[in-house]
Amino acid sequence: CLFFGLRSQSVVSTNLIFSATRGRKATEFQETKKACLNYIQDALLQHQWQRAAEFMTNYLETLENTSAEKQMAAPEVIWRIGTEILCHHSKSSIEEFNYFAEQMKNLGVKRYLKVCLEHVFHLLCNGLIDEAYQNLSLAEGWRYGEQTTAQDKELKLIQAYKGLLDYYNWTKKRTAMLELGEYQYGNFADSVEQEMHSFFRQAAVNLKEIIKIPGVWDPFVKSYVDLLEFYEDYDEVRQVLSEYAYNSKFPPNPNAHVYYYQFLKRQGESKKTLMSVLKILHEIVPSHELMLEYNAMLQKSSKKNHRLGLEIIFMLLDFAGWKEHVKAWSCLAKQIKQILENSGKHLDWVTEEWNSRKDWWPAFHFSHYLAKRNWQENENLACEKALVAGILLGRGNFISSSSLLRGIEILASSSFNGRGCV
Repeated sequence: CLFFGLRSQSVVSTNLIFSATRGRKATEFQETKKACLNYIQDALLQHQWQRAAEFMTNYLETLENTSAEKQMAAPEVIWRIGTEILCHHSKSSIEEFNYFAEQMKNLGVKRYLKVCLEHVFHLLCNGLIDEAYQNLSLAEGWRYGEQTTAQDKELKLIQAYKGLLDYYNWTKKRTAMLELGEYQYGNFADSVEQEMHSFFRQAAVNLKEIIKIPGVWDPFVKSYVDLLEFYEDYDEVRQVLSEYAYNSKFPPNPNAHVYYYQFLKRQGESKKTLMSVLKILHEIVPSHELMLEYNAMLQKSSKKNHRLGLEIIFMLLDFAGWKEHVKAWSCLAKQIKQILENSGKHLDWVTEEWNSRKDWWPAFHFSHYLAKRNWQENENLACEKALVAGILLGRGNFISSSSLLRGIEILASSSFNGRGCV
């Protein structure tokens, strides 16, 4: 390995001798290794990977430390720093990383499965999927007395990632089968289906287990749902996604509600059911892209929901990511125009929303600079914003901007129909 094969250079020893500080309690050995670690950290911060590797060769002697506490801590320090160096060193190879990982697994059983996981991630990043799967299989069967129980969480992760790779193999078989079709597979169709089902069973067992544990398991949930939907087990999908979204033991996760909404939409659920899911998503992430769909549903539902729809679209435009979104401005323009055309019956809705924004929206959305830039880059956006600004601020606010005046004139005409809004 890069570390185990390097020899210390004289400059290293010289630096360490002068840098080591003497203390009554610390031995000369401990002082030297502490100084060595400082040099390694400095080299890492400066991305001097070769220099860090040379010092690391010296630091390996820490494993012989007479202090029990430091001897216990040394393997993890070596593992974490060594991994960082090997991931960035220009002369590092996958063979060297594999060798180092195996050495680290043997050094400390207390972190055996953590090292296994990191080793697997490195293999996956290098496209070595089969090798990663083999390592996961070996790690899954690892047993070491009480240490097995102590690393139960890591073991579940090992099994979960193994399930994820089983899912990957299943998708490859599914894709190949769908592309070729049953006729081209001929006599192999049955065997391919059996292989697919074998991967399905292996993946489903492990994926189902990990998502029972409170946490954020998006890749595992999506994979498990894909498996279940392919075999039309929709009841199980509904239960899994509902649990993932609404179980109070799980941390708040916007994606959980998105997955549930998308599934219900695929199943053709009622607008009322879909809106109930999006309502909770709105409370968690009011700037989510699905809020446009939520607003559209509210506008097409009973009139009592129109007030909430207006609130949602105003809130959406509070966020910088939506400042130049034509569809969002089009929706707001259309809704305000509808209120005005209805004899201003619900003008208080607009007033209430505007009062909390009138101190900062003009500079945030309607400055002369933005008006000019919007008109140059996106005429539709400039027009939609001009109508909204003209109503909220009054036409007099735009005398200095001929582009906005032009937009107001266009949009105030009877031909305006709120184009672009769902």
